[in-house]
Amino acid sequence: MNIEFKQLSEVEKIDIIKLMNNQLVRKQMPLFKGDFNEQICDQFITAKKALWIEHGYGPWAFIVDDQFAGWGGLQAEDGDADLALVLHPNYWGIGKALYKEIINRAFGEMRLKSITVLFPLSRTRINGLLRLGFKKEKELMIQNEQFIKYRLTNS
Repeated sequence: MNIEFKQLSEVEKIDIIKLMNNQLVRKQMPLFKGDFNEQICDQFITAKKALWIEHGYGPWAFIVDDQFAGWGGLQAEDGDADLALVLHPNYWGIGKALYKEIINRAFGEMRLKSITVLFPLSRTRINGLLRLGFKKEKELMIQNEQFIKYRLTNS
């Protein structure tokens, strides 16, 4: 399996739109409301590109065997580098490999002290996250949705 990290702007917009409108994906993303159309996709790509410019890091597009599998990486969130992984259900099995590469970059070349993950309350299967070393930090509200913040410290 060949995995590449690319910029979101290098991916066909229709592939991002299909991913973001997939019902199984949307179930895990309570902040996305309504239809994810081309206009919203353009705004999304622009916002993610701005993260790279402002913070020097941001999300990547994940290409697996020349196919768009999803997006994710680190995004600035209230002073933290927050990890996001949004994968098409056909690629849910590769999350661990992507996670390892992101962690290597975060704690290696970027020398971050910690990263966070925000899970909505609907994400009840957290044992894998805890086994990776993440610790529950606090509960918070984002756009009227409740989340739990977990933190992994670079040891």
